[in-house]
Amino acid sequence: MSSQLVPQKAVAKPRLTSAFKQLWSIHWIMASGYLLLWVGGFGMVRLPEDTALQDNAYTLHKSVGALTMALLTWRIFILQRVWWRKYTRRLPKFTGEWIRTFLLHTAIYLFMLAVPLSGFLLSNSYQSGNVPFFWIATLPDIFPEKAAIVELARDLHFWIAYTFLGFVALHLVDQKKYVRSLWRRVGKALKKTSLN
Repeated sequence: MSSQLVPQKAVAKPRLTSAFKQLWSIHWIMASGYLLLWVGGFGMVRLPEDTALQDNAYTLHKSVGALTMALLTWRIFILQRVWWRKYTRRLPKFTGEWIRTFLLHTAIYLFMLAVPLSGFLLSNSYQSGNVPFFWIATLPDIFPEKAAIVELARDLHFWIAYTFLGFVALHLVDQKKYVRSLWRRVGKALKKTSLN
């Protein structure tokens, strides 16, 4: 019996489009931005009032918030390209899991817009021209200055931001397999670094 080598078919890996790679990259950039906003927002309100440190913390917070709005616009544009390529060939299977994931992601996108908008409402209501962009420029007002709604705007910004954080936690639970594999990779990388 002659032993012949049987050619093995290469297992085709799904091809990632450049739009999908861009979407994935912007996902992590925005996730980092929102993490900075939550941590920074929590810390800046506890700083001594009317100090340079607090002023700079607010400037950074507002600037990153404005940047996330710009990134969100870009992200939605890229998402439309990904969806167009994916769903023009074949419509999704409208399973319970797909609908749940779609609704969760839709809510997250709405919060990604609502949080910075409520921050603009708070800043603009408090004082016109009060949203700086990284010590370079002042952004145009979106809302009129109105001292009467400052407290309402502050409450809205707080509750929308922390409700958004709750939805992000749901997203992490929904993606638990990926989060676990990412955690393992980070652990391995840290072990390698500590051994060197």
